[in-house]
Amino acid sequence: MIAINKRSMLLVLFGMSLAANLFFIGRYMILSIDCKEAQEQLAQERTNKKIADFAGLFIKKVLKADHDVDFEERLRLETAVRDLKDDEILLQWKKFTDSKTSDEAQREVKNLLDLLVSKISY
Repeated sequence: MIAINKRSMLLVLFGMSLAANLFFIGRYMILSIDCKEAQEQLAQERTNKKIADFAGLFIKKVLKADHDVDFEERLRLETAVRDLKDDEILLQWKKFTDSKTSDEAQREVKNLLDLLVSKISY
């Protein structure tokens, strides 16, 4: 009789331990997924901030400039656009910087700003 009680108690303890382990594994999986989603959202927010910062810098230093953009500012803009690590934005930037005429430059500025706004996701 005592052997049966010990055995029953061990089975109950084993069952409770198994149930607890399954519960904690499930919670871990849910938290892991939540953490991954939060990391992806944070990365997207950082990218959006970089794009917005570049757009602000571009507007301030190029569009609102009363004079030609000096070498230091061009270098700063080039560094900022490369820091975005976006090939499409970089290609559009190159089209703008390689413009030969004022009309072409204006068209490429519009395209660049349109692209920057479209890249910022909400």
